[in-house]
Amino acid sequence: MHAVSIVKHPEPSLRKKSIALNEIGREDRALISEMARVMYATKGIGLAAPQVGVSKRIIVFDSGSGLVKMVNPKIISRTGRASMEEGCLSVPQRSVNVKRAEEVKVSYMDENGKKRTGTFRGLSARVIQHEIDHINGKLIIDYLPWYRKIITRKGGAKCRL
Repeated sequence: MHAVSIVKHPEPSLRKKSIALNEIGREDRALISEMARVMYATKGIGLAAPQVGVSKRIIVFDSGSGLVKMVNPKIISRTGRASMEEGCLSVPQRSVNVKRAEEVKVSYMDENGKKRTGTFRGLSARVIQHEIDHINGKLIIDYLPWYRKIITRKGGAKCRL
C-alpha cells in the first residue's frame, strides 16, 4: 500500500457512493492502517476511505477512547438530536452547524471480517454519522441552508443575515 493523502472538495470522487466489501483482504487492512496514520497526522478524529481517494465503505475514528475501525458501517437506530459545528479534512477552513442523532447503534465488520454491533454516544456518534455521510457521497456543506449554498457557489462571499 502506498502513502495516501487527503482528497479535498470539489474533487468529484467525494460525491460517489462507496462500494461495500464482502471480505477484508491484506490490502484493505493496509488501507485501514494508512487511513489511521493520515488521520492522526492531520489531527483529525475521523476519516473515511473516499477522503483518501478510495471508494470503499471503510471508516476509522478516535474520539478520545482509542482507534475504532469499521468496514461497511450501517446505522441500525438513532436516538436524540443535537446540533454542533463540524469541520472536515476534505472541506478545509469551513465549519457547518449540523444536527445529528446523539446516540447511534451501528452494525459493521472489524478489520478481521468479524461482524459487530455497537452503540455509540456523544462525539463518537457524531463522528460515525459524519464518516458514514462520506461513504454515501455527502459532505458537511450539504447541510448548509439553501441561501448559504447559493452564496458559496457564487464565489464564497460571507452571508450576513
